[in-house]
Amino acid sequence: MDSQDQQPLIAEAAGDIPGDLIAVAAATAVTAACVYVPVLNESFLRILFGVAMVLFIPGYALIAALFPAKGDLDGIERVALSFGLSIAVVPLIGLGLNYTPWGIRLDPILASLTVFTLAMTLIAWYRRLLLPSGDRFTVPAREMLASARQELYDPGAPRLDRALSVVLVLSIVAALGTTAYVIAVPKEGEHFTEFYILGPKGKAADYPTDVAAGSTQSLFIGVGNHEYREVPYTVEVLALNQTFDSTTNTSTVHAAEQLDRFTLTVPHNETSELPWEFSVPSPEYNRIEFLLFNETVPGEELVGQDRINASYRDLHLWVRVRQA
Repeated sequence: MDSQDQQPLIAEAAGDIPGDLIAVAAATAVTAACVYVPVLNESFLRILFGVAMVLFIPGYALIAALFPAKGDLDGIERVALSFGLSIAVVPLIGLGLNYTPWGIRLDPILASLTVFTLAMTLIAWYRRLLLPSGDRFTVPAREMLASARQELYDPGAPRLDRALSVVLVLSIVAALGTTAYVIAVPKEGEHFTEFYILGPKGKAADYPTDVAAGSTQSLFIGVGNHEYREVPYTVEVLALNQTFDSTTNTSTVHAAEQLDRFTLTVPHNETSELPWEFSVPSPEYNRIEFLLFNETVPGEELVGQDRINASYRDLHLWVRVRQA
């Protein structure tokens, strides 16, 4: 295409921007705003536009780029394929991010979806400009509104038909409102907290169970908050000398020493994993006890098995401590 052919194309592009592509670009920008703007990211709009960004918008932009002509697909096929391709594209983008240094996190996912959607929107715009104006796909919004108005307010239609049309519209609005409410205000599930320990490599293996007294060992302590509120947790770690009597099925704590105590605040639906180092001071200890308390932490007068029973969650690690 020479420069003389490009000039009409540029002039036409400046004055003919398809409304559906403008809506896609605007929805993409609003989604980013709903994530990062303080007022919007706490409203139901974040969920509403977030769901649309995952389930519909990228697929619509891709369909628009692949099929720029109005004769390629009809409206129902475009909508159906938009949902299907979005469900296919978003996981593929996430899979690609999994092998990058950024990983699968909110910022890189949103940035990738934004770049993909805007790139497909520009390609769709360019490909439509290459077609004669009568062959380009457009969303017939005015015709659709006129048809709906004629259907609802046609004076020549029977009163029963108009009443049924009104009921149908109200039913659709009610269904959309109910769906938006369910998405924006999901029902609370079970309230619980995850409490776990991982080995020094961050896996549930290779725990330091055979150590020398006084030697420094490491592992990870994890707390996952699913309490539907921000919780200030307190973690206590004790070295115990404990025996178990199989005849009475009871445990007895003969000696205890606190190795560490710290607090951490975890927001709802987030997990905190902390690297932690410790050393067992004496071969007399044979068990490391990890206690997790929520807002209620008992006083120092509660010791031994009673303190373990009073904890919100508890873990233990049997160890063999050798003389250094």
